[in-house]
Amino acid sequence: MRKKILITGAGGFIGSFIVEEALARNYDTWAGIRNSTNREYLQDNRIHFIDLQYSNKSNLKKQLLEKKNTFGKWDYIIWNLGATKCRHPEDFDKINYGLVKIFTETLIETDTVPEQFIMMSSLGAWGAGNEESYAPICPTDMPKPETLYGKSKLKAELHLQSLPGFPYVILRPTGVYGPREKDYFLMIKSIKWGIDFSVGYKPQALTFIYVKDLVKIMFLAIDKGVKQKSYFISDGAVYTSSDFRKYVAKALKKHFILPLRLPLWVLKIVSYSVAFCASLIGKTSTLNPDKYRIMKQRNWICDISALQKELGFTADYPLEKGVEECISWYKTAGWL
Repeated sequence: MRKKILITGAGGFIGSFIVEEALARNYDTWAGIRNSTNREYLQDNRIHFIDLQYSNKSNLKKQLLEKKNTFGKWDYIIWNLGATKCRHPEDFDKINYGLVKIFTETLIETDTVPEQFIMMSSLGAWGAGNEESYAPICPTDMPKPETLYGKSKLKAELHLQSLPGFPYVILRPTGVYGPREKDYFLMIKSIKWGIDFSVGYKPQALTFIYVKDLVKIMFLAIDKGVKQKSYFISDGAVYTSSDFRKYVAKALKKHFILPLRLPLWVLKIVSYSVAFCASLIGKTSTLNPDKYRIMKQRNWICDISALQKELGFTADYPLEKGVEECISWYKTAGWL
């Protein structure tokens, strides 16, 4: 019998790639999205769509029981739902922690707990690494998230860990890039125009993970059957902002890029100002106080030894290869 899998947040950048891989593996694939969600990258007619009422526990319970009675429960759930920017600060907790709490409690109450519940968290839940020694962030370090996003993700992690016997797998990726992604795309577009902006004068150690490698890790976790485990995720290498610029310029065949380095105080003023102006018209902005706190941090190195030893992970896409494929997609799609 085919295994059934639910991917929440399936309409987003990462979610659409998870759905594609689940279909490639012949899973009975369910995409958890709102009825109003754009389905541009969810065109396969094998996909089952479901609009789960995460914030209404009574309605959600009815949906899960109906699904269980009609189709059986999901064998695997990949929780990829979350908010990286919000108009109101309290919404980070409401979405990134509150919905996880409601959903997992309802799974337990309806006896629909899957074999594995894989939650997309973030390296930001642990906060920045030591900016003097540049030692990798380790699972044994005390988490000290500096962003509202990171704090809300950590609360969700602690909730999962508090549920007796719950089969969670927590993934904490560093910066995720790839086709369809929009934030790194802005940096790539700037480099295409011949300008590369960076901030701060102290060296910054960056890490990345290509979206297809991140999805590969999710299904390695399923294949290995791990439970009650947490993993930091990167491609295993350490980069600088000039490395990113170099690889993008090479893929774009740009021979001259003007690097502009801004002081952190300038970035702070711009981030807070743009976010304030966006809030006045009911919008969110890519530049905001949380984004500033992320960009000012100097050490994003993380220890992925557990990922390598327990799941056997090796990256198929080091940064140069990933950037090349990503830019090729942007060009084909008409983004560049």
